[in-house]
Amino acid sequence: MIGRLRGELAAKHPPQLLLDVGGVGYEIESPMSTFYDLPAVGERVTLVTHLVVREDAHVLYGFLREQDRALFRSLLRVTGVGAKMALAILSGMDAKRFALCVEQEDITALSRVPGIGKKTAQRLIMEMKDRVAELGATPGLVSGALPAAGAGADDALTEAVGALVALGYKPADANRMARAVDDGAQTSEAIIRAALKATMS
Repeated sequence: MIGRLRGELAAKHPPQLLLDVGGVGYEIESPMSTFYDLPAVGERVTLVTHLVVREDAHVLYGFLREQDRALFRSLLRVTGVGAKMALAILSGMDAKRFALCVEQEDITALSRVPGIGKKTAQRLIMEMKDRVAELGATPGLVSGALPAAGAGADDALTEAVGALVALGYKPADANRMARAVDDGAQTSEAIIRAALKATMS
């Protein structure tokens, strides 16, 4: 099992990133809660990781915080929740917000995450009720790091739409969400963050 990687951030295309570790490029999928705080391309970063082995692929998931990985792993143990849905949950809310939704049995908020209907939200609340306390959710998980400079406005919007689709939103919905918050001067990460925030509020 690959538990941690430290290397140079070679590329960022939410929700995927490429990490160069000693000349080997690791393709990693990460939630937006990790992307918001990543350094610029070319800088070094350490990620805690979780490897999911499927019949057709080995997929590596990376997180900046141990708490996010712990929540991801805990979500994978919930009936009917796979890695894609767990990634979508962590992209839509941090561990503290998720814990609050579970404690308050906020089915409406959980149902706003793509792929989660009322029944899945109820199952999440029921199965995660005893686990959220163990995760030790604390405030300030998403620090609001400055977005990295890079793609132009059109590229940023296209990349943001692609990331939202990868997180489970329908293409038409992803396009509408991204365009609703895009002012033409934001990075893809900023557009995604604003779109997800608007959806979850």
